[in-house]
Amino acid sequence: MRSSKINYLLVGTFILVTIAAVIVAVAMLTGRTGAVDAYHAVYRNVTGIKFGTQVIYEGYPIGQVEKITPTEQDGGMVFRVDFAVTQGWRIPEDSKVEIAAPGLLAAKTLSIHAGSSKTALQPGAAMRTLDAPDVFGAMSTLAEQLSSLVEKEVKPLLQNVSFAVNDINKFLIGDGTTLVNDASALIKDFSQRVPRIADDIETFTRNLNNASNEVLKLASADNRKHVEDILDHMEAAAIKFNIVLGSTKLVIDDLNKLIADPKGDIDVIVGESRYIIESVARHIDSINQNMEGAARNMNEFSRQIRANPGLLLSGTASSEADRR
Repeated sequence: MRSSKINYLLVGTFILVTIAAVIVAVAMLTGRTGAVDAYHAVYRNVTGIKFGTQVIYEGYPIGQVEKITPTEQDGGMVFRVDFAVTQGWRIPEDSKVEIAAPGLLAAKTLSIHAGSSKTALQPGAAMRTLDAPDVFGAMSTLAEQLSSLVEKEVKPLLQNVSFAVNDINKFLIGDGTTLVNDASALIKDFSQRVPRIADDIETFTRNLNNASNEVLKLASADNRKHVEDILDHMEAAAIKFNIVLGSTKLVIDDLNKLIADPKGDIDVIVGESRYIIESVARHIDSINQNMEGAARNMNEFSRQIRANPGLLLSGTASSEADRR
């Protein structure tokens, strides 16, 4: 009887120790092993987060999620996540908390990325958040984009390539032989023309070199001097021509004045001309007589000079004896 009581005591003690160990283990796993400090963060998406979700600080567990409260903001819905961490745990003021998973198959956690501020965040304050990367959503979006790309771009491209290959095969079977023959004939003709083309190019090059030499000769220092002299003469001629144009302009101006007012000068000229003509008409008879006497004297003088050229030196007529 006494031994059975001892057995019951041992079994009860073992059960109590086991329950206490389980409670301690659960407390260790949840991070609730003592006094805590409360913080909160606001997210637009809390996928994978619930009561009891572990809070880690740079990979070290320090607390758990206590409550998630939906709140309406700016016409949309946001979620306030309240979480508790070990009391006295220093969190820099510029730290940020992110919903993340340590591994691909691991459960989501609130991961706190430590900041560099020297000031610690006060308990009860709101912590800055980072948008949680949705790997599966990104993969789903990528899959949809790839599917759309295959349907809209790749399939039509493959069909076009198939049509092009068929057309090329038909071309090679039908006109390919003719094309090869034409290309062969063209190459043969071109090979025959190449030497003549090369000779023509060589001749053209030689002529071009000769022309270059002639141009260089024309551009010699002497020729440049001649060209400069010609330009100087042309410049001087242009100056003189400008002077002539100025004089011509003055003459034209005088003629314009004469034409515009002809009575003054023309009347004077006509009056003087009439006086001269009348004077010549009055003395024309005496002028004719004098001219006739002068003509007779000139004939006599020329006759005597022909008969005796010595008159030009001595001034006296020769005697009859001298003539004999």
